[in-house]
Amino acid sequence: MKKIVFSTAILTLVLASCSTAQKVVKDQDVVSNYLNTITAPELSKHLYIVAGDDMEGRNTGEPGQKKAGKYLIEEYKKMGISFPEAATDWYQKVPSEFMKRGFSPKLGDSENIWAFIKGSEKPEEIVVISAHYDHIGMKNGEIYNGADDDGSGTVALLEIAQAFKEASKNGHGPKRSVLFLHVTGEEHGLHGSRFYAENPLYPLKNTVANINIDMIGRRDTLHPNTNNYIYVIGSDRLSSELHAINEAANSKYTKMELDYKYNDRNDPERIYYRSDHYNFAKNGVPAIFFFNGVHEDYHQPGDTPDKIEYDALAKRAQLAFALTWELANRAEKIKVDRDGK
Repeated sequence: MKKIVFSTAILTLVLASCSTAQKVVKDQDVVSNYLNTITAPELSKHLYIVAGDDMEGRNTGEPGQKKAGKYLIEEYKKMGISFPEAATDWYQKVPSEFMKRGFSPKLGDSENIWAFIKGSEKPEEIVVISAHYDHIGMKNGEIYNGADDDGSGTVALLEIAQAFKEASKNGHGPKRSVLFLHVTGEEHGLHGSRFYAENPLYPLKNTVANINIDMIGRRDTLHPNTNNYIYVIGSDRLSSELHAINEAANSKYTKMELDYKYNDRNDPERIYYRSDHYNFAKNGVPAIFFFNGVHEDYHQPGDTPDKIEYDALAKRAQLAFALTWELANRAEKIKVDRDGK
């Protein structure tokens, strides 16, 4: 009798193990299905509009930036994605006075733009994925298109949102809510993300993490022979779990080189402090910044859509999607277990 009981126990464990393994494979297949809806042709279609000459370089508060913002909103509407329930419209207005700095030109009133997919189980917990949609406008009649900086991140958010929406339509919506945040004024001082952090639509204590995307469409001089890499910055500053989850997502889905050069605490370029994730991190929200590095067209009129490597842009956007998916669907909210330094 004991032998039979023992064998039954072993059989139960084996069956349970097989069931768990099958669930892992199934879950991975589900993520892969939606991840693969993020494609180079769609990113290219959006970017040739967002970073086209008609947008006049998207300078903060100027007509070109507002035109680009309207394009983003129309695309969200086409997807069937709305602004957040807690908001009255698509815009978080950022007044000129808030962006005033003694050494900078006066900026016009501008807006952050937000879109939202509500979580099915823990809607009060929010994953924020961000990119700035402003650039530096025109100089001496020449357009600074800002295709990589940060047209690439801007259109990545559209494609990631579309992937989440497709998943929701098929009964695979995220357990936590996802806020897609297009911030303004980054080029002039991280103003839009600072305004959001000081006036959050949802409490920062309920914000699981910020995934920030700024320049993911090119390669830099340190990677002349490959674009199969991404710089990862800040992932381990506040949460060891965030760092581990991103590494696991890359291992499962995208298999890029994760380069931590600019995450060095002694980085002389201080990249960690130079994009919008920092306004979340300094307020205790775990944050991760995806970046392709600086190239010869950085803040130059040559930063145009034809120079984007759309295969790389798609793969990097896919990693951001996979990470957002994992953060939105894991059983527990990630822990803040580090001091941010």
